[in-house]
This record gives sequence, structure tokens and C-alpha cells, in this order.
Amino acid sequence: MGRYKIKDLSHYFKQYKKSVKNPVRFWDKIASDHFEWHQRWSNVLDFDMKEARFEWFKDAKLNITINCIDRHLKKKGDQVAIIFEPNNVDEEVQNITYKELYARVAKMANVLTEMGISKGDRVCIYLPMIPELAVSLLACARIGAVHSVVFAGFSSVALSTRINDCDCKLLITADGGFRGSKVIDLKQIADEALKSCPGIKDVLVVKRTHQPVSMTPDRDYWLQPLLDEAAAMHVAEVMDAEDPLFILYTSGSTGKPKGMLHTTAGYMVYMGYTFKNVFAFKKGDIYWCTADIGWITGHSYIVYGPLLNGATTVLFEGIPSYPDHGRFWDVIQKHKVNIFYTAPTAIRALAKESAAYFENRDLSSLKVIGSVGEPINEEAWKWYYENIGRRRCPLVDTWWQTETGGIMISPLAFVTPTKPSHATLPLPGIQPALMDELGNEIHGNLVSGNLCIKFPWPGMARTIYGNHQRYIDTYFSTYPGRYFSGDGALRDETGYYRITGRVDDIVIVSGHNLGTAPLEDLINSHPSVAESAIVGFPHDIKGNALYGFVILKEEAGNSDGDEIRKEINQLISDNIGPIAKLDKIQFVQGLPKTRSGKIMRRILRKIAENELNSLGDTSTLLNPEVVDNIMSNRL
Repeated sequence: MGRYKIKDLSHYFKQYKKSVKNPVRFWDKIASDHFEWHQRWSNVLDFDMKEARFEWFKDAKLNITINCIDRHLKKKGDQVAIIFEPNNVDEEVQNITYKELYARVAKMANVLTEMGISKGDRVCIYLPMIPELAVSLLACARIGAVHSVVFAGFSSVALSTRINDCDCKLLITADGGFRGSKVIDLKQIADEALKSCPGIKDVLVVKRTHQPVSMTPDRDYWLQPLLDEAAAMHVAEVMDAEDPLFILYTSGSTGKPKGMLHTTAGYMVYMGYTFKNVFAFKKGDIYWCTADIGWITGHSYIVYGPLLNGATTVLFEGIPSYPDHGRFWDVIQKHKVNIFYTAPTAIRALAKESAAYFENRDLSSLKVIGSVGEPINEEAWKWYYENIGRRRCPLVDTWWQTETGGIMISPLAFVTPTKPSHATLPLPGIQPALMDELGNEIHGNLVSGNLCIKFPWPGMARTIYGNHQRYIDTYFSTYPGRYFSGDGALRDETGYYRITGRVDDIVIVSGHNLGTAPLEDLINSHPSVAESAIVGFPHDIKGNALYGFVILKEEAGNSDGDEIRKEINQLISDNIGPIAKLDKIQFVQGLPKTRSGKIMRRILRKIAENELNSLGDTSTLLNPEVVDNIMSNRL
């Protein structure tokens, strides 16, 4: 992909102009020059925005794992493909070469075939962050099965809902998983889920924690003995460009979780291209994304994107605070990581800890740092850039979604001048638009609106599994002819985009549209505040008023709460105006978050509105216990 590596800002604008003027030619060239195909396409793109129908590289034949593994074997067979960094620091690190990865994927593919899994079957994967998780994804893709990964922290109810929604035939799980000092009983959770999953015929179980588990005869099988018997060679299934690759469920903040279906060729081309350019990947770079493969970030930028580029990718089982808050920096030092990609939630949490955790670590190997999962506030951006990037590593603040498949708006490392809290410019091939409430596009700079995409891109989801009408209604009906992201954005005086959060995080107070993200940024700059979240609640006079949920730093624990409340509102009044002052400020121990680190404002809104009996399912939250604490101390 060397030829399509963007070298500087003028080259970016040249490529972007080409991509917008003739998207078909642009993606045709990238797909032709940088991937292996069994058969070339008859048509690059056929689409109907109204019906949300998209076909990329029509009639092409391929297998994504040949592009991820096989084609690297001749020149990179002995290069490490995956570095497995286990939860426990005294456990041996695994360095899996491309040759070894090929053998492991081939064996797993043969096991799946022996279990009766074939092209088009759905396989649910409920595993911790261990090599078998990445291998299982790739093995499914190799035989043409559709993988559906469920994060290994979800409840039995969440697991069974997802298994049943896409009618999985087989489940791959483990006896348990390590998470810091805790052991998670995955097999027990899976057994509970399977009581209501009649479609699952077989369960493959990985030994990870070696704790005693229940094994159901004629259904449950230990994986390793089957792998030991399997052949280490496998001929990949030839797939059609639009054959499903995977189904991944969004967190389902409202209603039933949405199974986003991604297909093979377009996803492959987009992941290969975006990984290469956003992170300025070079041969020999060690890359680490701290996400979980249970989320789209892990699919796209731990497994597929890096492997398509022949990279070495770190697979991390642990958490940033175990055995202490220096773990991330230890791993970077240990493996000489060059590219580091993590979430604002992690950055904010680590920024609260002692500087000693990072000051005495050697982070000189870092060349690029990145942010993913939610808009990063300015204070966290600056801390990350100055203390971890040491003011020399470009910080790529990436905006994208499960639905988009890959990064859409982001600085390109060493190409795009960065600006705190700004995702900056769209990637080539991506045509953003800001829309007003009446459906009109807002042109020019120094404007804000609802963020849409005007033209298809290869990595986009094709449907919500089993419910295409819901896909149309959710993403293509608000602004006909455009994909509506559900996010709001600002475009600054230079044309840079700043994501302001979900559109429903805009609160209208006395006729003024107030975005919660800028307010939260301001509150988070208060020396006593660690993190905050703002929601609206009904007000007799204003229509809506603002309710703030605020986490105080540990050292502020003995401070006068009323005095801090006054200072916060004075800060808002001084910087935004009295109209934006908060009517209520509740100090909380934590904020309810999804496993990918996004604050569940829907729950906070219900609490602010005193609708405590309609919070919905909180079991899939990262920290469901904080909800009770917030409710019991509601103002």
C-alpha cells in the first residue's frame, strides 16, 4: 500500500479532491493495487440511498484471510503477527508469527468444519482477550461463516439475546477469563444463556483459567484436543464481495440491540486503507490498540486492519490499573510500541493518577498516539499529548462508528496539523455534510449541525441483521439521500470538524441550543473535577434545565461541595453565559458507561427526570453498580 500512503497535506488535498470527484475510480485503484482477488469485480459500486442498498466490488471473489495472512507468508512468515500480553505480568508473553498464525487459523477452520459449520452459518464468540479470540474470527472468515462476537463482560441475558437474534449454530467460549485481580466465570454465564438458545448445537470451550466448570455431554467440547487432531493446512473458501463477514451488535442504548452486518470486500479495502494512512504505519512498526475485540474498534483495528497491512499487533488481556496504574506504560516500554490507540475514558482515568506511573517509563518508541470511542475533551487531549506523546507524537483523534466500519474523520499522522478535541478532516472518499433541523445542508465554516455522509464508502454496514427497514429508518430516513450518524458536529474557521456528541445531547434551554460536550469540557477544567456528564430535564419556565453529574478528584473529597457548585456555575457563566448554568449539580462516584466507554446519557436523563422505573436494561453496563448510587443520592 505504499503508493497510497498520503505523504503530506498537499497530497491529502489532492487525493481528497480525486476521491470526491470520482469515488468509483478512486476505490477501484486502491482495491486493484493493494489486495489479492480470486476474481475481479464487474462494477465498483451499485447503490440506492433511499432503499439503503449498497454493493461494492460487485461479482468480485476473494477471501479476507488470504489478504490478512497467506499473502504475507513468503516475505513475512517469521515476523510476529500478534503479541499476546496476558493479564498477569508473571505469565509468559506469546509472540505468534504469521506462519504460526496461519497454522492456528487453519486448525481452527478445520475444527469448525468438522463441527458442521459451513459458509453462511453464524458463530457466536464469547471469549476473553486471548489469541483464540482473534484466531476464531479469522477461522470463521476463512470458511465463510459469519462471526458474531459478544464482549466477554456481558450478562447471560445480553449473550442469549444476541445469539438468538442472528440464530447462531455454535458458541465458542472459555472456562473463564481474567480481568485484573478478578476471575470471570464465562462458562457459567454461557450455560445460563444457553438455557434459552435452542439454536446452539455445539459449544467449544477454551481452557484459560483452569477452574472447574460444568460440561454438557454431546454439546460441550474442550477445544484444545480437537485442535491437536486437526490439520495445519486449509484451503480458504472463495467468498463473494457482498457475502457477510460479521454481525456486531451495538450497545442498544434504546430498544433491541442492533446487529450491524458488514460484508467482505468493501470492509477489507476500507480497513486496509484507513489503518495505513491514519496511523502512518511503516514496515516494522509495533502497533497497540487497547480496545476489546468485542467491539468494532477491536475488529477493525486490532485484527483486520493491522493484519491486512502485515503489521505486528498487540493483543492485551488486562486492564490499565492492574497490577498498578502504570500497566499501559509498562507494556509500551516492554514491547517498544510505536503506535498506541486508546479511549478517552482510559486517558482521563490515568490522568488522575500519580505522574510517577509514566514519568519513569521509557516511552521513546512511541511515534503516533490515537483516541477512539467518544469525543476527547480538551483537558484529556492536552494531558495525553504532553505526557504520553511527549509533545512529539501526533495525536489522531478519530471519529467513526460501529455502523461505519472504519475511521471516517481524523487527522492523518504527520500529515494533518492537529487541534485539541478536533477530529479535523474527512478521510479521502468520505463526504461529510452538516444539516439543519429542516433538512438543509449548512455550508461554510464556523457552523454547527447534524453530521451526515453524502456518498457511500466501502466499509459501511449493509443492514441491521434481520431488519432492513429498521436500518433505513434509523440511518437514511431523517435526511433522505444521506447517512445520518446521529452525532452533531462543529466546523471551525479552517474547516476542521469537532464532534459534539449525540444529537440528543443537545439541550434546548430557554430557546438556546446548548451542546453538552462543550459544557462538560469546561466543567472538567475545574481543578476539583475528574469527569462530568450533563443532561436536560423538564423545567416549568425554561422548558428544559441542566442537570450535572460530577465526579470529584480524590483530593477534593473534603472540600465544600456547595462552594464547588458555585465555582462550576461561575466558570460556565464566565465562559458560555448565565443561560448555560446548571440548575442541579450532583456529585457522584461514577458515571454509567457502556463497555466501549461511552456515557449512557439515556439513564442519566431518566434519573434527572425522576423516571426511575423506566431505566431499561443496565446489566450490560461497564459499571451497573453506580446507577443505584446515583439514584439514591438524586437531588
